[in-house]
Amino acid sequence: MTVFTEQTRERAREIIARYPADRSRSALLPLLHLVQSEEGYVSPAGVEFCAEVLGLNKAQVGAVATFYTMYKRKPTGDFLVSVCTNTMCNVLGGQQVYDTLAEHLGVGHDETTADGKITLEHAECLAACDYGPVMTVNYDFFDNVDAQTALGVVEELRAGGRPMPTRGARLCTLKEMAVQLAGFADERDGAVADGGPGEPSLRGLRLAEQHGISVSGFDPNTPIRSKAEADQAAAEAKAKAEAAKPAPAAEPARPAAVTGSTAPDVKAPDDKSPQVRTAETRQPDAGTAVPDAPGTKVPTDGAPPAPRDAQAAEAAGAAANPPAGDGKPAGDDAGAQQRNLKEAQK
Repeated sequence: MTVFTEQTRERAREIIARYPADRSRSALLPLLHLVQSEEGYVSPAGVEFCAEVLGLNKAQVGAVATFYTMYKRKPTGDFLVSVCTNTMCNVLGGQQVYDTLAEHLGVGHDETTADGKITLEHAECLAACDYGPVMTVNYDFFDNVDAQTALGVVEELRAGGRPMPTRGARLCTLKEMAVQLAGFADERDGAVADGGPGEPSLRGLRLAEQHGISVSGFDPNTPIRSKAEADQAAAEAKAKAEAAKPAPAAEPARPAAVTGSTAPDVKAPDDKSPQVRTAETRQPDAGTAVPDAPGTKVPTDGAPPAPRDAQAAEAAGAAANPPAGDGKPAGDDAGAQQRNLKEAQK
């Protein structure tokens, strides 16, 4: 079984600390990315690690890990090449791009080349129809590709190069990308400022410039700060805001309630969380009132009505309903009702 490094365990603790103590389960998604960043996929050991640090069972972790396609369940290459073959990209040649790569690399969907470099996959939609056909390498976009362009990208990857994506930051390996998806910044110098935007994405900006629309005080040349610089600026802004706050007015002292006891207040043993109350209301057992509200009485089985009472109720119901076109009470089968009443009298 994989023994995760101390750095991974420290990062796991940092991820969990981002969430309230009673909501630590919300850290599961970034934790799965974290274990994938060490092994290249979410292994059984990775599932066990996430379950251990979050206090869950492995079935709960596995259910999440198998739901999302970004979590790989078997070893994956350094570069995950995803080709969109959905409607728009397919019409524009996406299937041809995929077929050419599959034949050239000798692999099919979700398979990895023998050198461990490339894993190829179909992608249902990469949300970039205006750039189609598109493919991504570790989720960074290569737009308007054709078969030859795609072959050039994968050959450069296999040769050890890092081709520049059409849009976005500098290309990295799948493990490096998983670290970022776990919520940690790309610390490579200048990595986040390498890529440029796509022309269709800039259409709104072009229209704003054309019509003289701008955001007050916005400087488009503002450099992207590193995580350390951003954290420092946020801390300084917070300190400045705290210093500007007026001192809170002292509240008048309230007289202590007289309870006749000096014992400290404790939580009532039957105080239930909202989640427990909701669960008991939706799936009550034999001893749980439905709904769980003050004054609610649990219905109990009583004595069955006497046959003549049933007949009187049936007659009153028939009288209250105007007859349908065929002379019978609407929706009623008088013969069946009579048979049921006779059975009840036996």
